[in-house]
Amino acid sequence: MGRILAIDYGRKRSGVAVTDILRISANGLPTVRSCDLLEFIKDYCGREQVDEIVIGEPRDMRGNPSESMNYITPFVNRLKKEMPGKRIVMVDERFTSAIAHREMLAGGFSRKQRQEKGRADEMAAVLILTSYLDSHH
Repeated sequence: MGRILAIDYGRKRSGVAVTDILRISANGLPTVRSCDLLEFIKDYCGREQVDEIVIGEPRDMRGNPSESMNYITPFVNRLKKEMPGKRIVMVDERFTSAIAHREMLAGGFSRKQRQEKGRADEMAAVLILTSYLDSHH
């Protein structure tokens, strides 16, 4: 059984998280520039067994896809083309960024730590993956 990789795709940066080999917990990986993300994923999947890739699907309050899908969809299509053997799943990611910021506050992160580029992106990817794991157990 392989790992599950999760992505919180952004215009500039993307948060990435991965499960442990038993798929019990989600752990953040370093934030990746979105322009480098496809190569990062291919490299990671070359080193680790990854069975599924979960990508956050931003939605508005009514549940409709948000405008962000205009740049996420082309990435997902390229990913499917480059990684034909991987299961790719879109997961509702509403509120993950807001929850990530709230969790950082609750966790005692300093203002400087909360403002670090990529910190919230990484945490959002962990939240996406955790919700996916919870819904499949």
